[in-house]
Amino acid sequence: MKQNLLFVCLFYALGIQAAEINITPDSSLTDAIRKAREMKRLGKATQVTIHLGAGTYFLYEPLRLRPEDSGLKLVGKDAVISGGIKITGWKKQGKLLIADVPDFNGRPIDFRQLWVNGQKAIRARDVSDFEQMHCIRTYDKKNHILWVPKKAVEKIIKASYAEMVLHEMWCTSNLRIKSVEIQGDSAAVRFHNPEAKLQFEHPWPSPMTPDTKHPSPFYLTNAKELIDEPGEWYHDIREHKLYYMPRINEKLEMRNEKWTAVVPVLETLVEVIGSAEHPVRNITIEGVTFSHTTWMRPSEKGHVPLQAGMYLKEAYKLRPQIDRPNNHKLDNQGWLGRAAAAIELRYTEDINFDECRFEHLGGSGLDYAIACRRGTTTNCIFTDIAMNGYVCGSFSPEGLETHLPYQPTDFREVCTGQVVNNCEFYDVTNEDWGCVAICAGYVSGINIEHNTIHDVSYTGISLGWGWNRDMVCMKDNKVHANLIYNYAQHMYDCAGIYTLGNQPGTVISENVVKDIATPSYVHDPNHWFYLYTDEGSSNITIKDNWTPSEKFLKNANGPGNIWENNGPQVNENIKRNAGK
Repeated sequence: MKQNLLFVCLFYALGIQAAEINITPDSSLTDAIRKAREMKRLGKATQVTIHLGAGTYFLYEPLRLRPEDSGLKLVGKDAVISGGIKITGWKKQGKLLIADVPDFNGRPIDFRQLWVNGQKAIRARDVSDFEQMHCIRTYDKKNHILWVPKKAVEKIIKASYAEMVLHEMWCTSNLRIKSVEIQGDSAAVRFHNPEAKLQFEHPWPSPMTPDTKHPSPFYLTNAKELIDEPGEWYHDIREHKLYYMPRINEKLEMRNEKWTAVVPVLETLVEVIGSAEHPVRNITIEGVTFSHTTWMRPSEKGHVPLQAGMYLKEAYKLRPQIDRPNNHKLDNQGWLGRAAAAIELRYTEDINFDECRFEHLGGSGLDYAIACRRGTTTNCIFTDIAMNGYVCGSFSPEGLETHLPYQPTDFREVCTGQVVNNCEFYDVTNEDWGCVAICAGYVSGINIEHNTIHDVSYTGISLGWGWNRDMVCMKDNKVHANLIYNYAQHMYDCAGIYTLGNQPGTVISENVVKDIATPSYVHDPNHWFYLYTDEGSSNITIKDNWTPSEKFLKNANGPGNIWENNGPQVNENIKRNAGK
């Protein structure tokens, strides 16, 4: 049956044998990719375009594009590639709706997101308004305890899988609650490992206590007892039941059978993976929407990040500190991991995305992870993403302590020559508030220009890594004519544009940064900036950027930075042209 929905057309022009494959959501996208691969292998075509008909293509595992698929083009106006499944059979139980959660691919599933009629539902939490979050009272590093107000945790004392999301300066930690012990008007909260050990051993970022005048806030989530507002849900993993309190408009839609509920079952939708000797080359994906992913590590091992969502695998304070020539002393060590993304690329050349949408995602969006050369991301929309929108480059290899300089012997490891332009990023970083819209680490020759970024939790664009002024693999990067506003919705120690490390030839120019948010619960209400060159930033030119005032920070910078004509006096044409 599916084979009848796959049509192949051949065209001949100027010696090029081109083929087009047309499919519908009832056919297999994996089979179409294999068909294209075989046509090229057998010499029947040198170029193949797969046209995805309108509708949703549900996957049971990630699509995998290999070196043998080089030269492929995927075109899919009104096509959605989804890593989710629909939940049906809802029944009313008081104010809630309840449904059985089916197995997927022969296994029970767990998930951290739910979308109802295309709108993200709220994983049950104790506050609807984050301005009403409780704050910690103190913490006990030796015994791995956070002390909080008794009234904050009374509802979840008997909950099996409750979590605390803890606000810490420039990051948030997801901590799975192991026990709650009431003592007077306070409660001792303990957590599962590995996050308990990580949380209390790593020094940065640290929770803030009342003596700082800005104690760290937190909210509680993932307990049925916390469902008290329309739009909230809870998944009982033991009973395989999903509980949901519908919004007013959704009750009517359900009666009219216009109700769609989707939960994610995949972490990644597309893997593009070659090797150093045989990269995947020249693939274009045009007009496709990528939706419905999750990222399950926080449910299984917690999530304790260092910065930009890069999570700690091991970290601790150093005594005595390490002397670092050319840098200040190092007082802590850490080794990092990286969250899953909807699309992950490794060892590629010229993998391009045009007019695509990345939305309803529980990890990051698009990730050029390692050894990617060139590749454009143009005219794309990134929205409703839990973590980073666009990610590029290494954030320290797994075996390299993250403060050490990264200068690989084989420069092919470095992501080089990527372009991100004319894209829009909004409502990204909506779960991990310490993530950013565009997150570039150890990169060379990246060009980030004419993008619009707004309504993000922390920084707009983060460029560089390492907290180190030594010469590394970063150079010749460009951040030009981007429009960034309504940033820092939840976190401070931030900027519209933020840099780390030594980046010779890097230019940040003609950007517009304005309209920072003002959450009351940040650790220091004055510690925010429009432009921020952080530790080790060296050999960077920052010029002709429009900001409402000269609120900039140059923290522990290295040599060679040039600041020229930044602030409200910048030409109005620059202000008008940013983001266009």
